[in-house]
Amino acid sequence: MGIPILDLTDALHPGAPRSAEVAAQLRQAAMGSGFFYVRHHGIAAEVVQQQFALARQLFEAVPEATRERLSIHHSPTQRGYEQLGAQTLDLSARPDVKESFYCGMAYPDDHPYVQAGYQTYGGNQWPPELPQAPAQCEAYIQALLALSRRLMQLLALSLALPEDYFDATSASPMLSLRMLRYPAHPADADAQTFGAGAHTDWGALTILAQDMHGGLEVCMPDGSWVPATPVADCFVVNLGDMIPRWTNGLYHSNPHRVRNTRSGGQPRFSIPFFYEPDFMARIEAVPGTVPAGEAPRFAPCTAGEHLSEMYRRTYQLKTKTPAGTDTGVGAEVAA
Repeated sequence: MGIPILDLTDALHPGAPRSAEVAAQLRQAAMGSGFFYVRHHGIAAEVVQQQFALARQLFEAVPEATRERLSIHHSPTQRGYEQLGAQTLDLSARPDVKESFYCGMAYPDDHPYVQAGYQTYGGNQWPPELPQAPAQCEAYIQALLALSRRLMQLLALSLALPEDYFDATSASPMLSLRMLRYPAHPADADAQTFGAGAHTDWGALTILAQDMHGGLEVCMPDGSWVPATPVADCFVVNLGDMIPRWTNGLYHSNPHRVRNTRSGGQPRFSIPFFYEPDFMARIEAVPGTVPAGEAPRFAPCTAGEHLSEMYRRTYQLKTKTPAGTDTGVGAEVAA
C-alpha cells in the first residue's frame, strides 16, 4: 500500500467537473493512511521555491544570536524560533534533531480572538535581517489557506455532504506555518534518534512542501512504515486529529516521523502548513458517520477546546520527561 497522488486538475473550484472523482479518491486515502499527494494544486512552483529560499536564509543567514532573541518562549502565541533539540515528539525517543521557525496569519490587534487571547491568534516575531519575510509569509499563508478550504470542500463531498458543508468553520481559522531545518542524521545515531519522532498532527489538515531529499515516513494501516518520497511540484497532505472527531473515526490521522538519512549529509528543509478551523467551530460527528443505534465515538467540542485539550495533554506528558526536555508545548508538530 502506497500514498496516492490526487490530481486536482478541473477540481480546484466548487462545482468543477472532476470534483466528485477527486473526492472519491480522497475518501479512499482518508480511510487508509490519511495521507495523499496533491498535484496541479494551483500554487506556482516559484512561490514554493521562494519560501524554501526564505527558510534557508532564516537558518543560514540570520545570526544565531538573533534567532535566539526570537525564541518561541518570548512569544505568547509561540511564534518564532525553536532551537535544535528543543522538541521531543515521541517521548520514548531522543530529542528531535531539527530546528524550526513558526509564524501565523497576521490577524489585526483589534480582532476579537486576538483580544480574547485565544490560542494561535496574535503577532509574529521577525528577524530585522529579512524585511521581506512578513509579507512573503502572509502571501504564502493566504495561498495555502485557499487550498485548504478547497480540500475541505472535497472532503465534504467525499462524505456525501454538501460541498460547502465546512465553509462556515473557516471564518477566522487557526493557522500555523513552520519552516524546518533538519541537519544530517548523526553518524552515531541509535534506533531512538529521529529528526522528528512519530506523532500525529492536532489540527484538520497539514499541507507539506518538502525538498527533494526525502526523509518523511508514514505509518500505514498495517503498521508498516513507508517513505513519503518527494514528488516534484506536489504537496504531501495529511489529515490531523480533528478529522477523526468530525468523521466518527471513519477517516484516519496516522503517525508519521522524519529521519534525514537520504540527503548525503546535507540538511533537509521542509515547510508544513497547519490548517485548523475557526476557534469556535463545532467539531462533532457529521451526518452519515454514526451507525444507527450507536453513540458517537467522540464528545462534541469546539476546535479551540480540542486544541486546548491537546496542549493540556502535552503539559501533563511534559512533567514525566527528563528535566530540560521540551515536548513542544504550545507548538504545532513537524513533517
